[in-house]
Amino acid sequence: MKQKKSLCSCKDMPVSGAVTGLCIGQVWLFESLEPPELEALVTAAVRKVYAAGEAIFAQADPADRMFLLKAGRVRLSKLLEDGTEFTLDIRKAGDFLGENMLSEEGTYPVSAWCMEETLTCGFSKERFETLVVGHPRIGLQVMKNLSKRISSLSSRIESMSLTHLGDRLYQVLRTMAMEHGVKSKDGLVIQFPLTHEDLAFLVGAHRVSVTRALKELKRAGSIVQHKRQLLVRSA
Repeated sequence: MKQKKSLCSCKDMPVSGAVTGLCIGQVWLFESLEPPELEALVTAAVRKVYAAGEAIFAQADPADRMFLLKAGRVRLSKLLEDGTEFTLDIRKAGDFLGENMLSEEGTYPVSAWCMEETLTCGFSKERFETLVVGHPRIGLQVMKNLSKRISSLSSRIESMSLTHLGDRLYQVLRTMAMEHGVKSKDGLVIQFPLTHEDLAFLVGAHRVSVTRALKELKRAGSIVQHKRQLLVRSA
């Protein structure tokens, strides 16, 4: 059930980018809540603006916040023991972050860096627990929605293992280009750099295999690389 727009005050926050109309009460985690529960959810949410280059949270920080990205763009990265950092994903306005707060892991497994000025709307762990005490059904519905999400992700992982790596890589790049790229007469351009290590993480394959698959896509004309940019042509 959708939340009434009048309850959402994010649109009044001073940010340079466009603010998504999606409300915290409309994200998958809170699906199927009743109007009074949604109202309590939106009223209790905390809004914050981050500058470009600022970290919303760092890898190994206590996982004590979860939130909806209302405006801006965020890069999720993983730092390995040897100091190498890989990009795992890029999130845009309308995406949800920080579900780790609901687990027993205790810390964030990745870092979240703002690629531009970013507005978030969400909860600290303490505030959310207080909200659930007052509205127990919120906690019950969140557990049900998490269970559905896990089942869906498991199915996606199974299908990925059966897909040709070149096709999988193209689909990952195509999706990223559609979400974050710039239109050109030949297709969609990803203007930020992606290393072969980044792509390996994104498709769940070895870097050498990804390099080979990327060469195949370039030979087929599906992907065109110009310096640090990638042009993704329509299938």
